[in-house]
This record gives sequence, C-alpha cells and structure tokens, in this order.
Amino acid sequence: MTDNATPLATLLQRAEDYGNSTIELFKLNAIDKSADVASSLVSRLAVLMTVALSLLIINIGLALWLGKLLGDNFYGFFVIGGFYAILAILLHFNRHYWIKTPVSNSIIKQMLKQKNHEEQ
Repeated sequence: MTDNATPLATLLQRAEDYGNSTIELFKLNAIDKSADVASSLVSRLAVLMTVALSLLIINIGLALWLGKLLGDNFYGFFVIGGFYAILAILLHFNRHYWIKTPVSNSIIKQMLKQKNHEEQ
C-alpha cells in the first residue's frame, strides 16, 4: 500500500486479505479433518482385516473339529454355516442400531473433534 491510498482503498484491500485468509483457513481445516477421518478409517480397516483373517482361520479349525466330532467334515461346515446364517439374519434386522448409527456417530464425532493447540 502506498501513502497516497485512500482510506476506502485501504479498507477494501484489508477486507480482501481477510476474505482470502478465511478461505485458506477453511481449506486447511477441511484438509485436516479429511485426513484425520481417512487415517482413522484406514487404521480401523487394517485391524478389521486382521481380525477377519484370524476369525476365518479359527472358523475353519472349528468346522473341522466339529466335523470330526459329528462323523464327517462337511457336518462341521454346515454347523458353522448355519451359525453365520443366523448371525446374518440378526445383523440384517438390527443393522441400523448395531452398525449404521455407531459408524455414523463415530464419523461425526471425528469430524467435529477439536484439536488441542496446547498439545502441538
């Protein structure tokens, strides 16, 4: 700004600078929240995949063990399959309470979480 600038021009320049700073701050906050939510989801997905693989191996072992007890291996797989069919029916009818609402709440809580500037 020069010394011969009018007060109105100075005011308009400061308003423009403020608007640009506000937009940049909004962009940075959006990027920060998106990165925070994405990293949280990826870490939870990694844990979920590990648990799923472990459960798969345990279920195969359990099915083979039950099949041995029942006389033939495929009986054990039928029992385990029936258990998961019942579980799938329960999940279907309670999916809003057990899955949708907690996941939605977790994402909203993560998006609205305020960072503590004292920790940085």
